[in-house]
Amino acid sequence: MSYPPQPSAPAPGAPPVPGAAPGRFPGAGPGLAPPPGAPAGGGYSSPIPIVRTHLGHAFASEWTKIRSVRSTMWTLGIMLVLVVGVGFLIALAMATDDWVGAPLLSGGLFGLMLGQICIVTLGVLVITSEYGTGMIRTTLTASPQRWRVLAAKAVVFFVLAFVLTTAACAITALIHSSVLSGQTVPEYEAGDPMFKDSVSDSGELIATGGQWFDATVGAALYVSLLGLLALAVGAILRHSAGAITTMVGFILLPLIIALFMQAESLRDVQRKLIEYSPLSGLASLFGIPFFDDADMGGWGLLGMLAAVTGGMLLLAFALLSKRDV
Repeated sequence: MSYPPQPSAPAPGAPPVPGAAPGRFPGAGPGLAPPPGAPAGGGYSSPIPIVRTHLGHAFASEWTKIRSVRSTMWTLGIMLVLVVGVGFLIALAMATDDWVGAPLLSGGLFGLMLGQICIVTLGVLVITSEYGTGMIRTTLTASPQRWRVLAAKAVVFFVLAFVLTTAACAITALIHSSVLSGQTVPEYEAGDPMFKDSVSDSGELIATGGQWFDATVGAALYVSLLGLLALAVGAILRHSAGAITTMVGFILLPLIIALFMQAESLRDVQRKLIEYSPLSGLASLFGIPFFDDADMGGWGLLGMLAAVTGGMLLLAFALLSKRDV
């Protein structure tokens, strides 16, 4: 059985064969013409314009993520219910007595002590959920400059947590002001430093502008910084359960350890653990510090928390840029 002869390649320097496509053997059929506007030498030119990405794109991406996942809705929703709901119940309970012996807005602390766990949990999940699903690889591929990813997550989360926590604290403060206002401060309590500038000329309990600011903006800033610290811990550990456990221990463990320090020789250590615990700073902002003669007030402890959070964020940036995903 014989086969028809196959065309061979032209010899070097031979003239082109009429009808043969460029770059093809003669007789192999006509080639496809390149599309209009195609670059010389063939290839494909995308009609989509190339845009240099910047930090604003990272912000938009992280805002889309955080508002479209269920964990955000559930954690922030539960936080609002706890802060406002528990605050309302505390206000009703305190209204049954003629004098409760506490600043007017102090009852908002109890709901926020529970609500802060939701903010901490969300802070961890903002970063660790992507490690758990493997989505972090896609995120860092789309944004090779890794610092942008972490910076965008930190800013978007902090602003969202601060705004909603401030709103929850403000609603709780309004509830306490409307339910508990009008209480008469006994004369033996009027001189207590806790009620300085909190007693009107008629002897009624009031809240000053500074107390309103501390119990709303100050408390929300404190809790939001805790959430930002949780985000940094999550970026370092890259594990949801481990980061949440670490943050719960950071909040509660100093007070738990202090409860077991009953020896006289450990009194100074016990006091320092209680005084510098995260819950102590939050209580001080509501006007009920754990110690009347504490070395540092609520805003001083908030400054310490900001310094710790900043240090942990710097460590998270360094580790994210060096290690593999």
